[in-house]
Amino acid sequence: MKKNGPGFAGILAVAAAMATGPAGAQSPSAERVVLVPHRAVYDLVLDDAKGAKNVEAAKGRIAFDFTGDACEGYALSFRQVTQLQTGEGGPRVIDARTTSFEAGDGASYRFRTESTASGAPTETVDGTASKAGEGYEVKLSAPKAETHREAAGALFPNAQMKAVIQAARAGQNTLNVRLYDGANGGKDVYETLSVIGKRIETKPTEAPLQKPEFEKLARWPVTMSYFKVGSGETTPSYSISFELYENGVTGAVRLDYGGFALRGTLTRLDLLPRAECAK
Repeated sequence: MKKNGPGFAGILAVAAAMATGPAGAQSPSAERVVLVPHRAVYDLVLDDAKGAKNVEAAKGRIAFDFTGDACEGYALSFRQVTQLQTGEGGPRVIDARTTSFEAGDGASYRFRTESTASGAPTETVDGTASKAGEGYEVKLSAPKAETHREAAGALFPNAQMKAVIQAARAGQNTLNVRLYDGANGGKDVYETLSVIGKRIETKPTEAPLQKPEFEKLARWPVTMSYFKVGSGETTPSYSISFELYENGVTGAVRLDYGGFALRGTLTRLDLLPRAECAK
């Protein structure tokens, strides 16, 4: 299970909330993407539909708080606590927390992740990344101070999600994007493949989404698969599936770590006030 990266926060980030811009003469696919501040909580359980390897039971919770806009930048506070029963001793508890800030134009990204498993010493990754020419530069202060540069470009999490929203609006079925989210010690970069299904016409099953403000919003099923660059693997390191509303709220979450998968149910959703931003 990925411990040192934003994961769902980069879903999910793990998928930050997004909404369409003001109505106008533009086609839906050309409208700017506006990220909407919100708080969300997802309860996690083991997905019995997937044959789990060495995991007999699982439960947990994801909570995140997303604020900001394209003018001021986007701040995210994310926490995932997961309890796994493997049949070898007592349950194993994994606690991962991420805070991040991404510039509104997607040119820079600041992140800090702290993770621990069953009381083991906390692993911390702290750093910044910024666009540099056609690539980007990463400066880490933890786990140790170092700088490395990537010649090829990559998007940061919010910019990636904007691209997925635009692709869904345009009716695209797939989208390939290279992503840097500070994962696994702050050195890994991923090739991501987003598979976007047709617009969902049925009513949502999760209570926080059964509200009038969601009735007319479009939503699509999305599966994001993450492949570590340079690994040579054809099987993704992990994948995330969810229903993505055009206002960016996500439901019916599924996190697939390869050996096992978790299903997440949205149990609380608070849409927060947002400032006017012309960008």
